[in-house]
Amino acid sequence: MKIKVLDVEYINPGEPLWQKLAEFGELTLIGNTSYDALADTIADAEIVFTSKCRITDEVLDRCPNVRFIGELATGFDNIDIEACRRRGIAVYNIPGYSTDAVAQHTIALLLEAANKVAANNELSKEGKWFNRPGFDYSLAPLILLNGRSLGIVGYGSIGSKVAEIAQALGMKINIYSRDKKACIESDFVSLHCPAASDNYHMVDSSFISQMKEGAVLINTARGALIDENALLDALDSGRISMACLDVLEKEPPSDNPLIGHPKTFVTPHIAWAPKETRDKIILIAYDNLKSWINGKDSKNRLV
Repeated sequence: MKIKVLDVEYINPGEPLWQKLAEFGELTLIGNTSYDALADTIADAEIVFTSKCRITDEVLDRCPNVRFIGELATGFDNIDIEACRRRGIAVYNIPGYSTDAVAQHTIALLLEAANKVAANNELSKEGKWFNRPGFDYSLAPLILLNGRSLGIVGYGSIGSKVAEIAQALGMKINIYSRDKKACIESDFVSLHCPAASDNYHMVDSSFISQMKEGAVLINTARGALIDENALLDALDSGRISMACLDVLEKEPPSDNPLIGHPKTFVTPHIAWAPKETRDKIILIAYDNLKSWINGKDSKNRLV
């Protein structure tokens, strides 16, 4: 069998663990691939692994050999599931691999919003630490999280892990799926939903209008959950005091005003990416393919 792994440079470039997949066939590791070139790239493959490349109905029309698609992530909105089902193509994903990593990054963004670590570091480097009598607490004011509230939208493995850590900091947890008033009552709101057609731009002007005045919005899930124009308006008006984002709707962004906005803190979609979790992706991908080849049931099979 011919096995082609797309997006290697985004996940774990140069990692020897990829060679485990060669146990099942002729392995080709592929870096960045444009959508226009995708069908030609995988046309002769039976096994395809992808992370960012979009496997659409149109692509599959030109790739009749494909029998297995492995999503190298938890979210699988880049794969046309119905098109795969019609063709009898098995689809697997990798749930849970990044729970600890994404929860950790979410808390890092939460602490950044509260403690302004990056801003205070810059103030020190700029000589604004002790160049005046006393401290100037107005330059990058801190917030005590103990006693504050965190609204969690999407209470799966990551959302519940974030809640566990935040509670250790003394925060009150409001779960949006259980109580639609959660965002009204929360000082911070953190998104942990998969992207789907029914929650596209769920954080729009209406949603934001129900948030607590001056709340902080955190998103380590998917950029498509947020109407970015509505968020910009809310930041400009002060309705939202700060947005801490690890994801944007279009990635990589070419010209996104959220990146340079004075009230945002943006990281480049790295919450999932410690080396330990990137190695885990490969090992679970290997297990998924092995399960399919051996005809064994797997909780990771989508189709």
